[in-house]
This record gives sequence, structure tokens and C-alpha cells, in this order.
Amino acid sequence: MASSVICAFNFLSYGVMKRSLILSLSAPLVLMLAACAPEHASVSPINAQATAASVNTRLSRTSWPKNEWWKDYNDPQLNSLIAKALNDAPDMQIARQRITLAEAQAKATMAADGPQIDFSADAERQKMSAEGLMGPFAITDPAAGTTGPWYTNGTFGLTAGWDLDLWGKNRARVEARIGKVNAQKAEMEQTRQLLASSVARLYWEWQTQAAVGEVLAEIKHEQENIIGADRELYQHGITSSVEGVETDINASKTEEQLAGVKGKMKAVEARLQALTNTSSMKLTRHALPTAEAALPATLGYELLARRPDLQEAHWYIEASLSEVDAAKAAFYPDVNLMAFLQQDALHLSDLFRSSAQQMGVTAGLTLPIFDSGRLNANLDIALAQNNLSVANYNKAVVDAVNQVARTASEVETLTAKNQQQQQVEKDAARVVALAQARFSAGIIAGSRVSEAKIPALKEHIATLTLKGQYVDATLQLTSALGGGYHHS
Repeated sequence: MASSVICAFNFLSYGVMKRSLILSLSAPLVLMLAACAPEHASVSPINAQATAASVNTRLSRTSWPKNEWWKDYNDPQLNSLIAKALNDAPDMQIARQRITLAEAQAKATMAADGPQIDFSADAERQKMSAEGLMGPFAITDPAAGTTGPWYTNGTFGLTAGWDLDLWGKNRARVEARIGKVNAQKAEMEQTRQLLASSVARLYWEWQTQAAVGEVLAEIKHEQENIIGADRELYQHGITSSVEGVETDINASKTEEQLAGVKGKMKAVEARLQALTNTSSMKLTRHALPTAEAALPATLGYELLARRPDLQEAHWYIEASLSEVDAAKAAFYPDVNLMAFLQQDALHLSDLFRSSAQQMGVTAGLTLPIFDSGRLNANLDIALAQNNLSVANYNKAVVDAVNQVARTASEVETLTAKNQQQQQVEKDAARVVALAQARFSAGIIAGSRVSEAKIPALKEHIATLTLKGQYVDATLQLTSALGGGYHHS
């Protein structure tokens, strides 16, 4: 064993003596290997400013959504639901754990770039071969210091190593990991705004259905008044039984509509339970909001900073660029520094003597010459991943601009429809007022007032439905504009 240690030291000494020669000979080869990195067609990021310009003319207002935009509705019940979803929803828990995992991976990559010191200790019981290199130790000769053939070899001490990373391969890997951490944080913000938007949309859908159900109950009440009047006329022989059939059919249809509304409300409650991770849901009736949508005057590059999904795609591009740098740096040689300080002895009784101490310093160089195309393949993968990231980013930008344009147009259309419907409802209310005046004057029966109220109530249902659609469209626009997210 002592001879093997001596051989190892001779080899290391030879490597140190030849270091300058190796570096001088390897320099041209390094440049040649670097030139072997293949060229690939790259995908360029889209010009977001030019893409957004076509939408600028459609937008006329001045503000972006706030970070907690849902509080503008002044509805504590909605605030509570969204807060619970953002805290307890499984999607948010997954997003948080992804960030934790990405941060841990970044720390592990960063730690690998620094120096490392290890302590090791071992003991080995072995029998020496009389025919091998250590043959003299297989005999027992106290004068020569041998007590063979059995020996208990002991070693303990410190070992240190450091990859100098002259070409930035490890640093590029660290930057790639940091980029992925930032991408995961942006993904969590995207999950946050999607959850808030989904809860708000479901909540106002429930409120819309609840309002429609109340009006349907009023229609049913008026229909029952008409049915009661028709039955009284029939009992006095003034009308036939056939004349009340249509009112009975309409009342049955109203019952069917009420059942449909209740079914929709239960379905919404079930979806809200899933989003908020609760086992029960009990909502109270609140009026639909009257707040208008707030649209920024222009989009441009602001949209890129305001949408977390675009920032996520951007950070994946940054991470992929760092991966490309790391793959290119792999074509260059690795230079490592190593050192050790140990106690080594063939007898445990000699292990702690000063004469058992051994130490050394080594500078190592690893130069890739032939690897069957592994380095080129790794670079191909990194470049393809970068092009894919850029393509995904370009698609996300186009989709984002189109989403804003579509939702903004829908908000404007619903605004016009709501204004027209309000006029229709006013005209229907005038018919009811006229019928009420005639009833008060004794000109018509009370059932005729009910007959006049039913169309007006149906127009009110149309108004509520349009208003609910408008609220839903404004929520979609808020989501399209980033949901209050802003990357600085």
C-alpha cells in the first residue's frame, strides 16, 4: 500500500510539472472545440409594441386593475371567498411548493459552484500478497518494520476541491435556475389572479341567478293572481275552462325556469366549494355591482409587465439562454483545484504520529476531445429549448393582445345593450303604470294589471341577465389586463 501511495504521488508530481506544457498545447485545441459548436436557426421574440398597437385605438380609459381589484365591489362576502381561495386552494398550494422546489434546486446548483471540504475516516483489515507489489510486507521481519501478512490500515483527514469554472458553465447553470425560480413566482401570480377571477365570476353568476329567481317568483305570483281570477269567472259561468289553459301552461313554464335557476345556483356553489377548498357553501343575496370597467389608454410594453403569464414566459427564455451558455461552456476544459491533509498508517498504533501525516495539492484539467457527439447533442437540446421558449412567448403575447381586444369589444357591446335594455324596461314600466291607473279608476280588473306586469318583469330578467354578462365581461377584461399584477 505504501508503494501505491508513492506511485500516486509520483503521478501527481508529474502532472504538476507538465501543467504548463498541457495548457500551452491545449489552447489551440480549446479554440477548435469551441468552434465545433453547431449553428442553429433561432426564433426571434415578437415585437410586442407593434402587436399591441392595433388594440390601442379600442381603449379609451385611463387606469389598470388594482392588485386587489375585487375590493372595489365593496362586498365582504366576496372578499372572504377570494381570501380563502388564495390561502387554501389546492392550486395555490401546488404553486407555492413549485417555488420552494425551484428555490431549493437553485441553492443546490449554487452550492455546487463553490469550494467543498470533506472529512473522511476509514479503517481496513487486509492480508498482503507475497507475490504482489507489496510482497515484502507479507513477511514478518521486525528489523525491517514489517509484521505481515495482516495489517490494519487507517486513514483520516480533510479533502478539499474547487472547480474554478473559468468559462462560466456553473454560473450559467445557476442563472438558469434563478430564471426558473422567477418563472415559478410569476406562475403563482398567474394562478392567484385566475383563482380570484374565477371566484368573482362564479360569485356574481350566483348573484345574477338569485336575482333572476326572485323576479321569476314575482312572475309566478302574478300568474297565480290571473289563474285565481280566471277560476272565479269560470265558477260564475262568465268564461269557459279553456280560456285559462294558456295561463296554466305559462305558470308551469315559470316553475320549470325556477327549477333551472336553483340547479344553476347549486352547481355554482359546488364549484365555489372546490375553488375555496370548503365542504359547505352558504351565500347571501347581494345586489349586482354597478362599477364600470376601467381600461388603460394604451397597452404597448405595459401589457408585458402587467400579465404574469407573459413574465413567466419571459423568465423561461432567460433560463433557456443560460442553459445555452452552459452547454457552450461545456466545450471548454474544466480546471479543478484539489488538496488533502490526512493521517495514514498501516498500523493503527502509528496513525496519530506526526510521521503518518500526508498532504498534497493538485491542479487538474479535463479537456473534452471525443465524446461521440454528447456535447453537440446537449447544445442542440439547449438551443431547441430556447427556440421553443421564444415561440411560446410569442404565442402568449399574441394571445394576450387578442384576449384584451376581444374582452374590451365585448364590454363595449354589452354597455350598449344594457343602455338599450334600460329604455325597453322603462317603456314596459309605463305600460304597468297605465294599467295600474286604469285599475284604480275601476276601468279594468286587477288581473289585467297582473297581465301587464308579467312582460315588464320578463324585461327586468333580461336586464339582470345583461347586467350579469357585463359584470362577467369586465372580470374577464381585468384578468386579460393582468389582474393587478405588475412586474417592476
